[in-house]
Amino acid sequence: MSRSTFETDPVRLAGPFPADFAWGFAASAYQIEGAAAEDGRGPSIWDTFARRPGAIADGSSGNVACDHYHRYRDDVQLMAELNARTYRFSTSWSRVLPTGTGAVNQPGVDFYERLVDALLAAGIKPLVNLFHWDLPQALQDRGGFGDPAVVGWFADYAALVAAKLGDRVKDWMTFNEPAVFAFLGHADGIHAPGLRDWPTAMRVADNELRAHAAAVQAIRAEVEGARIGVAIDVNQVAPATDSERDRVAAEQWSSARDAWFLDPLFGRGYPTLGFEAHREAGHLDGVDLSEPPAGDLDYLGLNYYRRDSVSARSDRPFDWEIGAAPGSEQTLMDWHVAPDGLRDVLIDLNARYAPAEIMVTENGAAYPDASEPDGRVRDVDRLEYLARHIAAVGEALRAGVPLTGYYVWSLLDNYEWSLGYTRRFGIVRVDFDSQRRSAKDSARWYQRLIARP
Repeated sequence: MSRSTFETDPVRLAGPFPADFAWGFAASAYQIEGAAAEDGRGPSIWDTFARRPGAIADGSSGNVACDHYHRYRDDVQLMAELNARTYRFSTSWSRVLPTGTGAVNQPGVDFYERLVDALLAAGIKPLVNLFHWDLPQALQDRGGFGDPAVVGWFADYAALVAAKLGDRVKDWMTFNEPAVFAFLGHADGIHAPGLRDWPTAMRVADNELRAHAAAVQAIRAEVEGARIGVAIDVNQVAPATDSERDRVAAEQWSSARDAWFLDPLFGRGYPTLGFEAHREAGHLDGVDLSEPPAGDLDYLGLNYYRRDSVSARSDRPFDWEIGAAPGSEQTLMDWHVAPDGLRDVLIDLNARYAPAEIMVTENGAAYPDASEPDGRVRDVDRLEYLARHIAAVGEALRAGVPLTGYYVWSLLDNYEWSLGYTRRFGIVRVDFDSQRRSAKDSARWYQRLIARP
């Protein structure tokens, strides 16, 4: 789908989608809530990491973020005005259980109850994600996700939230992007908790898979008719050149990262190619892995943003360069814009794993948009990005992929992790000084696309 031929007319783009298709928005607790030290919330690993000198591009934190904790009613009303049918948000583990286990923080539970009630009153279906990277610091001090005990900690947390919200919430997600949390946080050190140890990262990944399975059982025990999934970030992986070395590297990377989670979730155990790549790179030194349980998924969530080109520097696994192809169209994140990659990833996931349902649980883009004197934000690049990717979703739907929903990342400009407030993904602009919200042109376009009949 070339940039010169894409369709932006929302009426035409909405054509292939069924009437009950779940159009919505996605967000995460630490990126928007703020109120980091209010009403009994305990510190998370991101509160700690943000204080580390040089860890965050602009030296900021999520202490205030979008102040959603105090402004959630206005944000729900904004979503309703934009015709949202569903909203995917995460609960803050440390807001509900300040030390990760033990005594419940009732004000934290009350906040999520009020949020769910407000969403339902506005006709918006909630999807609760239990973990979006903000582990309670108290649990990290006990070993975090590197300790097998986290499986029980997470299952207990899942059971608690499900018991409190399950009478009103049927759609659940255990983890968002477990590969990012495991590898960027524990091997690359650029996300919280900021570790650089591959064997620890591999233990974290293994424990995430086991914690997912335990949490699924816990949720099903509390919520009749629960629909449970997990969001895996799968960007299209392609060799940088036609060389055999680049082709092998791309296959190894895809297996060692994406299939490392997908294969076990669908009952296939760890992939052989990825296992050998990690073993040869020394990532499994001292790590005792056994096959994790299958995922028992009602749906698979796909987070998609870009195409990654893989270039091998040598024949050694993980001696690769991964990024956007030179000269490619890119977002402000330096990510290669490839809507056809979204279509192809969806078709491939369906062919490989045959999930009962797939939802695009994140898709969006950061661009250098700015508010003009009249207050309008003419973010044509983001609007076009969304139009092209939604068209690709429509193509996958016509190809037989069982797609049931699409969530824009994100509703609001927010705290972009180690990049702080230097990147804006929202279709609603946030002035972080005044906390004023302004719908961008992309928001008004999405509003027309998903308008209820």
